[in-house]
Amino acid sequence: MTTHKFIAGDVFPTIQLPTLDNNLINLSEPQNGADWKLVVVYRGKHCPLCTRYLNELETLKSRFLALGVDIVAVSADSEAQLTSHMAQLSVSFPIAYGLTIEQMQMLGLYISEPRSEQETDHIFAEPGLFVINEKGQVQVIDISNGPFVRPDLNVLLSGLEFIRNPENNYPIRGMYN
Repeated sequence: MTTHKFIAGDVFPTIQLPTLDNNLINLSEPQNGADWKLVVVYRGKHCPLCTRYLNELETLKSRFLALGVDIVAVSADSEAQLTSHMAQLSVSFPIAYGLTIEQMQMLGLYISEPRSEQETDHIFAEPGLFVINEKGQVQVIDISNGPFVRPDLNVLLSGLEFIRNPENNYPIRGMYN
């Protein structure tokens, strides 16, 4: 299997996926008056760590938005799986569903097969997090091959506060090839 490494500073691709309110959402397009976007890729309904992470993200949503960073979450789950999952989630940010294998590969995500039918019924992406700046470039990338390795959301928020402060003139890191 060929893996694509998503490069810091690259323009985030246009990926439009449905949400439960029957709208298509462009993952990279900020909403709510924000000019940056946080895209959180989660494994799906079957992952209790993902549920906890998304619920924790909701508690920080207003702080991210005050910083000009809008939030969207996405998984490869079906509409029915996301609908069922919403009973466990207390989130007000949009969640898109139906991320395809091709889109996962485009983003350089690790991809897993379910361990059994009890886990889930489809191939899914392991956790990924992308922060997209006002130019559409990926400012921050975090990709994991397991559900227990994700950025601490408070540390991420603190880092974005530093990056977004114009006095710091902080560039996109990791661009040396």
